[in-house]
Amino acid sequence: MTEQPAPAKLELLVRRDDDEDFELRQVASVVGYLNSRPRRVESYEISELRSRVAGSPGFVLKNTTTDRFLLLSAHERFLWDQMNGATSLQEIATAYVLQYGEFDFDIIPSLLRKLQRAQLLTFEPRSRLRQALARNRDRRIVKAIELALTALERIRIASTNVHGFFQRLYRYGGFLLFTPAAIVACVGLALVGAGAAVLLFREMHDVLEGFGGRAMLGIVTVKLLFFGSVALHQFAHGLACIHYRRRVREFGFTFLHGFVPTFYVDVTDIFMASRRARVVTAVTGALVHLVLGGVAFIVAAQAPAGSFTQAFAAASGIIQWQALVIALYPFCFIEMDGYHVLVDVLGVPTLKHDALAYVKGLLNGSARVRLGREEGLWVGYVVLSTLSVAAFIAFNVWIIVSATS
Repeated sequence: MTEQPAPAKLELLVRRDDDEDFELRQVASVVGYLNSRPRRVESYEISELRSRVAGSPGFVLKNTTTDRFLLLSAHERFLWDQMNGATSLQEIATAYVLQYGEFDFDIIPSLLRKLQRAQLLTFEPRSRLRQALARNRDRRIVKAIELALTALERIRIASTNVHGFFQRLYRYGGFLLFTPAAIVACVGLALVGAGAAVLLFREMHDVLEGFGGRAMLGIVTVKLLFFGSVALHQFAHGLACIHYRRRVREFGFTFLHGFVPTFYVDVTDIFMASRRARVVTAVTGALVHLVLGGVAFIVAAQAPAGSFTQAFAAASGIIQWQALVIALYPFCFIEMDGYHVLVDVLGVPTLKHDALAYVKGLLNGSARVRLGREEGLWVGYVVLSTLSVAAFIAFNVWIIVSATS
């Protein structure tokens, strides 16, 4: 009988800027993997140890404040160099795969524990909101908000014993998602749905008027349907992982960034497969929104004009296809499936961070203009993302104006 792996967790020693003591915080590996941004301390020295026996060099890392020493391997040294406070654990793991062509699930948690014991590591707030709150922690209301977000972060309903479930789901029909017939059906639904959407947009005001005095009911039901589609999105990721014969490590519910309720699935085992497998796994989840949006637009086009059903279906289609664009479109400053596919293909796991830092330097005069391939990629990413976000906002404003005018 195969022994099930124990639930993977990270024990983080977190130190605030105004406090000398460390707080021990245990978080789920998936939540920490997505959100945590480790920063190495400034008070350190590192030297190389070459051996005539070992093939690769080792390194001695010293905390110059506490005079504690650590011995690092070459792989651990690579990870240490990535821990600059701006790079998430997900980006660090991606960089590791691109560098060495494989992923070791134990090396990162093990290295984190070693570095924390030697007081060589701190963790940056996980989002801009948390960073803003951290800067104003002396205010009572801000401290209360921070405590509330921390409480939400600790809410997690998850199971690590899900691999067998996903295997059965794949065996009893899930495999059909990866057949040529499924691809043809997906494209067909997308085309028919797009045609229905074009027809509906011509009468958008009349369509959305179908909510009438039940606008609140419409908003709540559309949101609930979308929330359910997020779960299906994660199920599709898990089935793709099974399709490539890798392990689904965990599935659950949590609050992303402390306040966004969402489902998640841990398919990090896909790092052990090919790049094609990683791309297919990322894209498969997003296609759930393509199919659901197409079906919704088709239902709206067939429903009685001005009815609640038509308004509900049209609104659902808009939200589903917006979710598809956000998930797959890499140029929107959001690190979703499409962004991870892009950085995997290009081999630049810290694209967003590097691009924003370079353009910010150009704007404030701290960076020089350089005409290289990498600099062109950075500028192109920021320009395309800025234009895309502006277009996205303009589209939603147009939808609101059309519905209310």
